[in-house]
Amino acid sequence: MAESSAGAAGHGVRDSASLRRALLAWYRRHRRLLPWRATRDPYRVWVSEVMLQQTQVATATPYYERFVARFPDVRSLARAPRARVLAAWAGLGYYRRARHLHEAAGIVVREHAGRVPSDPRAFATLPGVGRYTLGAVLSMGFGRPLPVLDGNVARVLARLAARPLSVKRPADAKRLWAMAEALLPRTGAGNWNQALMELGALVCTPRAPRCDACPVARHCRARARGLAEAIPAPAPRRAPVRVRRAVACVRRGGRLLMVRREGALLDGLWEPPGVELGRGEDAAPALARRLAELGVRARLTRTGRQVRHTITHRDIRVEVWEGRANGRAPGNTSRRRWIAPGRVEPALTALAARLLRDLRG
Repeated sequence: MAESSAGAAGHGVRDSASLRRALLAWYRRHRRLLPWRATRDPYRVWVSEVMLQQTQVATATPYYERFVARFPDVRSLARAPRARVLAAWAGLGYYRRARHLHEAAGIVVREHAGRVPSDPRAFATLPGVGRYTLGAVLSMGFGRPLPVLDGNVARVLARLAARPLSVKRPADAKRLWAMAEALLPRTGAGNWNQALMELGALVCTPRAPRCDACPVARHCRARARGLAEAIPAPAPRRAPVRVRRAVACVRRGGRLLMVRREGALLDGLWEPPGVELGRGEDAAPALARRLAELGVRARLTRTGRQVRHTITHRDIRVEVWEGRANGRAPGNTSRRRWIAPGRVEPALTALAARLLRDLRG
């Protein structure tokens, strides 16, 4: 990667060498002491970067610490059953990330002798690895001169250049990647990438940016033109899709019936059996049919309770029903399980975890 000021200036930044010095000095003094910054282990950097995608630092930190305590290296993650990995991830959301990370760990053990590959072409072929993850892990874990572009970096670059660029628009993203690459130093790419992300997280924030505290304010064209808060323009929000759902909390003795969810978002997680409902549809017969598919008979009672939760853009309203299994209830299978609240549990959906907390209470 070239460290050419001319190349960076061509993307709206003047005197890139001075900008880099100022930002890196600020980063050394003001960076947050985060657990993944205490290591250069590529595996742990990788785990942190996967967790931080679509997750706030404060939320991801305790999950990261528990996860690497349970799976301290790529071999231990690869050996673990998927259910155990999902259980360690439960509550963090976007479970496809965990499935991809687990699958990728197996490939690293089988094809790379248990060592995270430092070659960009090899690492890029692993499940779940896109251009951002590639740059983040290899620059921080191996010092590879690769750029990163996330929401924080994109905002910093757009303001530096005073261009209304959005990382969500493909043409703009291409320009932003070119800017990130042009600014990249020949050495120390990992610290540089983290410094850009930290500036966006702490100072160059989406709303009310702290321009007076910015170490690179004199390089910022948006600030000079009074446009910092207007750049980038907020992306239009996707309209939420409202979903009606009902679940049946069926007990047998002290145990609760759980079924394994399927589908892209929640595959491999467990929750009480449920159904999606059409407009005006009665939940009782729909739930009875679902239980019959599982070989379970129960007299259901409406609790009057409704739980609301959100998965991506789906606004889900869940009616909660209760019942006790009648007759001889079927045993456990790979898709159906009776669990005791308070005991060691499989990986639960957020809805199931909430319902279990209520039952314990």
